[in-house]
Amino acid sequence: MREVSANKKNLWWFWGKRLLTLFFFIMVPVMLFMLVKNLDWQEVKQALQSFSARTLLLCVMITVLSYVLFSSYDVLGRAYTGHKLPARQILPVAFACYAFNLNVSSWVGSIALRYRLYSRLGLDLATITRVLSFSLVTNWVGYVLIGGIVFSLRLLDLPEHWKIGTTGLQLIGIVMLGAAMTYLLACRFAKRRAWTFREHELTLPTLPLALLQISMAALNWSLSSLVVFLLLPDSVTYPTVIGIMLISSIAGVITHIPAGLGVLEAVFIALLQHEVSKGSILAALIGYRAIYLLLPLMVACAVYLILEKRAKALRRHSGMLKPHDQPS
Repeated sequence: MREVSANKKNLWWFWGKRLLTLFFFIMVPVMLFMLVKNLDWQEVKQALQSFSARTLLLCVMITVLSYVLFSSYDVLGRAYTGHKLPARQILPVAFACYAFNLNVSSWVGSIALRYRLYSRLGLDLATITRVLSFSLVTNWVGYVLIGGIVFSLRLLDLPEHWKIGTTGLQLIGIVMLGAAMTYLLACRFAKRRAWTFREHELTLPTLPLALLQISMAALNWSLSSLVVFLLLPDSVTYPTVIGIMLISSIAGVITHIPAGLGVLEAVFIALLQHEVSKGSILAALIGYRAIYLLLPLMVACAVYLILEKRAKALRRHSGMLKPHDQPS
């Protein structure tokens, strides 16, 4: 009975990978075309020309550091799951996933692309799911921590007409800090450390691993916000930019708009127009999109093609190529 169930599961996994391949060949080019079509490239060029070369170079360096940091979440995921892929294979996959996630959608970047690329490197479905869930938890537990600090300490300068108010946002920040601390305490003291959901096991990491998770992710949220901060006028404070980036990120997740097109601008204008002009805000956000989103996406497209080309050869070399994957 177990053998029949295992064969059925393998069959589903086999055809699932084929459908995923078809999905990428059709949907990714379509979504990239829609993204490019909605951009005013002349506007991007003018915005970038308005900044100094030193500022742009610094933003590029911060972007590189941020992407390396985010890609390292999956290296932590290796320690969490115990799989044997080397970091030199993990980092390019995680980088491509992050770039596609930010520009196209989380369904393509975080989920479908991870399953596609990791399966071609030999990881099974259960391990990929655990790596994915670990990366998602890492990202959002860092969000909760940095948001809790900024909101609870009233570091975000809100306009007077904003409905939620500074006190309401402070209470949200306190709750967020409590959630971050609860996660760390659970990783240290929880007696039950594993749960099974639809045949997938979710396990609490050790406290040292959880501390790495939360600190790396909080730093990464801070770095992405730093790019926008450097492109805005000096009158805007760094904690304010972090707070607005956190709010706009949630708005982008709720709306499911690729790259948060329009959402990011709307939130920044609503919360900053009492301090700086709309033109300055839009120029900064166009520069941010060009440096932090579009530039890595162009690199990620090349990385993805290379990974696809090398994946089968790497699996053959490591002895993991299945008979049905052999070229005809």
